[in-house]
Amino acid sequence: MNRKVTLFIRNKAIHFIILMIAVAIFSFILIDLSPIDPVNVYLKQASVSATQRAMLNEYWGVGVPITTKLFNWLSMLLHGNLGVSLIYRIPVIDVIADKFIASFALLSISWIISGIFGLLLGIVAGKNKDSWIDRAVKTYCYILQSAPSFWIGMLLLIVFAVYLGWFPVGLGVPISTLSTHVTIWQWLSSMILPTITLSLVGVAPIALYTRNEMVKSLNSDYVLFAKARGEKGWSLIERQTLRNILLPAITLQFLSFNELFSGAVLVEQVFSYPGLGQTAVTAGLSSDVPLLLAIVLISALFVFIGNLIADILYYFVDPRIKEDANFEK
Repeated sequence: MNRKVTLFIRNKAIHFIILMIAVAIFSFILIDLSPIDPVNVYLKQASVSATQRAMLNEYWGVGVPITTKLFNWLSMLLHGNLGVSLIYRIPVIDVIADKFIASFALLSISWIISGIFGLLLGIVAGKNKDSWIDRAVKTYCYILQSAPSFWIGMLLLIVFAVYLGWFPVGLGVPISTLSTHVTIWQWLSSMILPTITLSLVGVAPIALYTRNEMVKSLNSDYVLFAKARGEKGWSLIERQTLRNILLPAITLQFLSFNELFSGAVLVEQVFSYPGLGQTAVTAGLSSDVPLLLAIVLISALFVFIGNLIADILYYFVDPRIKEDANFEK
């Protein structure tokens, strides 16, 4: 078992290296071809002498062939140097480290909540197919799946923050309060509405997929045979169907990392939450190329880790995969 897992992780690591190289190269080329002048962004319409502008042009690589700039950037990247942010005027790695913690807390809590509730709703709806419970769950999921995450966030913001005043309007900490002086309750209160928004959006695909797998499993021959032997209720689901629906649910849940991260970009912007999502929007609007490239790489890494964890969990959830020859390729 350990040898198979080791071989699998090694192959995934090779794929990851190839993926990250491709993402880095194509992202750099696309951004470099865009009409962005890093010198003007850095100066922000400040007047400087011709000599100073020439020095800045040399520093930012203006007029340098794209192959040279790409080689220099990849060399810096291999040494862990992501450059300097044009907005924050500090190393990009420091910006990422500061914003990542806030985003990770938001995404991880939302991911866990959406996964648990999505699985439970799917099981309940599938077990009670064509009942009012099933119709209610499907209606709820269809509405949320068709609604944009930013629209749901704005609706929650208007109702619970503006009209009722139960939660802060936005930001990660109260206005005029240093982050080091924020209590745990103040921090949690600023996360509740963004977390609910992402969780509501993430529940729908998990619940619908689990519901369909549950219906298929309950209509299978082995479940009908189990019912003939007298099994019923939760015991039947636990013994005969849970493992079969758990595998696709885990697949979809970990594959939803990409959708969750893209949804967080809009949600963080709506609630002015100081995470990577809002930072990505700010970097794009302000033409902060080093910071934008770093966030692209981080997001690619984030999605890859989710897929890797899902693949590894397959091994332990479904014993049949242990004998799958494809696992060793």
